[in-house]
Amino acid sequence: MVTARRSFVGQLPVERLKRLAQVLEGTDGQIDYEIDFGRDELGAAYFALRATTSLTLLCQRTLEPFQMPVKLDTRLGLISDESEESGLPPGYEPLLVEDNRVDPAAVIEDELLLVVPLVPVSPQSEWPEDGHDVGLEDVPPEAPEDNPFAVLRELKKH
Repeated sequence: MVTARRSFVGQLPVERLKRLAQVLEGTDGQIDYEIDFGRDELGAAYFALRATTSLTLLCQRTLEPFQMPVKLDTRLGLISDESEESGLPPGYEPLLVEDNRVDPAAVIEDELLLVVPLVPVSPQSEWPEDGHDVGLEDVPPEAPEDNPFAVLRELKKH
């Protein structure tokens, strides 16, 4: 694929990506992708991925599902051994290739898993209507401790 500079365009159902489905609230929809294989000016083999989709996540503030639009545009340097990672040009992420094979669906899934936030929060979610949120102001004040320097502070005032 690299030598032939092959390109692929297609769609992939979100529900087909089992690991990604485990972190989503819903698996409806599809991923539109473009993949290019080739070599750059320096001779480095690459896998270029452009993909767009909308992922259904559960907002951790409102506990309501929301759509997170995703647009990927990444170039992965194809390496057969981890020691080759340091030889990749700047801007390339390493992609370890075993037996000279790449599973495009697995690469797309990996890249999408990387963009899913650890704690999803809908950009449209708002703080509670009354403007009151549990925070530091709700923590009861601590009783003042006996400060051994309080006596010095009092002496300094005089």
